Amino acid sequence: MATPKGIAGVFVHPQGICDSDSVGEGTRVWAFAHVLEGARVGRDCNVCDGAYIEGGATVGDRVTVKNQVMIFEGVNVADDVFLGPGVTFTNDLRPRAAIKRGGDALLPTEVLEGATLGARVVVVCGTTIGRHAFVAAGAVVTKDVPDHGFLVGNPGRLIGWACVCGERLNADLGCTCGRRYELGPEGLHEVQAGTAV
Repeated sequence: MATPKGIAGVFVHPQGICDSDSVGEGTRVWAFAHVLEGARVGRDCNVCDGAYIEGGATVGDRVTVKNQVMIFEGVNVADDVFLGPGVTFTNDLRPRAAIKRGGDALLPTEVLEGATLGARVVVVCGTTIGRHAFVAAGAVVTKDVPDHGFLVGNPGRLIGWACVCGERLNADLGCTCGRRYELGPEGLHEVQAGTAV
């Protein structure tokens, strides 16, 4: 088992690269994935083939980073997030090849706990994707997504709500798992527990 810079308990495939010394125990970095120096990756993550995590990016615990996901500087991914194949984050609204921006010149992006981003989602920088939000495959995120928001399309539009379990909520804000929610001034909140996730 290859380990980055001597970090015990981290698996790096012989054809993967992990230059960061801030990777949590139980994380796996697969073939052709690259975790750059300065990136922070939590415990028990799965960084799949061809994924790229740039220095200055943060990935929480138990995050799934599927094949060919691109996470650039300024992107912060919280715990228990699912990033589907080919998800791409941006970090510069006005990129030019001749102008190199970094640090505070980049717009940060936040993906909060438990969110799901489907295959080929594109996230425009400066946005926040809320807790347990669900962004459908191929969507383009151009503005903030509320907690539990269910977003589709290009540009992304909110068409409903998602349960903690990942199912889309019905018109009464109930889920097949038994959870029920209410929508108030502070957003969606759970009012009845369901089966364990």
